[in-house]
Amino acid sequence: MKILVATDKPFAAVAVNGIKEVVENAGIELALLEKYGEKSKLLDAVKDVDGLIVRSDIIDAEVLNAAKKLKVVVRAGAGYDNIDLATATANGVCVMNTPGQNSNAVAELVFGMVVMMARNLYNGTSGTELKGKKLGIHAFGQVGRNVARIAKGFGMEVFAFDPYCPASVIEEAGVKPITDINELYSTCQYVSLHIPATDETKKSINYALLKQMPKGAMLINTARKEVINEEELVKIMDERPDFRYVSDIMPGNAPVFAEKFAGRYFFTPKKMGAQTAEANINAGIAAAKQSVGFLKEGIDKFKVNK
Repeated sequence: MKILVATDKPFAAVAVNGIKEVVENAGIELALLEKYGEKSKLLDAVKDVDGLIVRSDIIDAEVLNAAKKLKVVVRAGAGYDNIDLATATANGVCVMNTPGQNSNAVAELVFGMVVMMARNLYNGTSGTELKGKKLGIHAFGQVGRNVARIAKGFGMEVFAFDPYCPASVIEEAGVKPITDINELYSTCQYVSLHIPATDETKKSINYALLKQMPKGAMLINTARKEVINEEELVKIMDERPDFRYVSDIMPGNAPVFAEKFAGRYFFTPKKMGAQTAEANINAGIAAAKQSVGFLKEGIDKFKVNK
């Protein structure tokens, strides 16, 4: 058996060493394809592999169809919209993610950006404190729960909306459950997004929701670019000089923000939620263990395709 780690943006060396140890100790061959650039190199590399570990690499129908022996793909991270689930299912390939491994890293980035924006990008003018402010968490998964934990340390009042999470789970975390999404946005000055990009959620963060946010509103997006209706976000920022937006995903209309909203937005140069040494190692090793577990014992605990 053979597992390929295909990462155009490579894991840290220490993570690669950890992956290698897990895979080879299980008696499985490990192959490494890093910074491959051209898709043709990936297509060639997957031809004879049983398992595939990736990060944000695009695993589309062409890649899956080229991998005739492939049994499992593990995305080292929570999001998996870079993988064609329908083709994987049709080809009998199990797709898994590694939920929770990057969650603290993403949550810490949320507050790194929030504090910076609340202090006016450290431009020397008076900002605002987070203590006593209301934070709404849109989706209460692993990242959302870590955001809640940190927010309480700041003394914020924390609310959460997640129709797929029992209210009792939210309450056990010391957070107030909200059952109406409109109530979350109308109640909270700060809203942090942690929803996946699905047919249901794409462009769902729109003018109708955002216009309800209280004065001094800040929207924080460490989820996915696709969940934002970018044109309607510009509209609300045009209408409300108090509205601010921070994200680790550069929007498609970033030049408009640069032209019109200086001092009211911040974007990282690339998606950076999981860009810590610890998250890199945790997600990589988890992906290796899950790949081995599936190939050796058929364990598919974190399977995301049906």
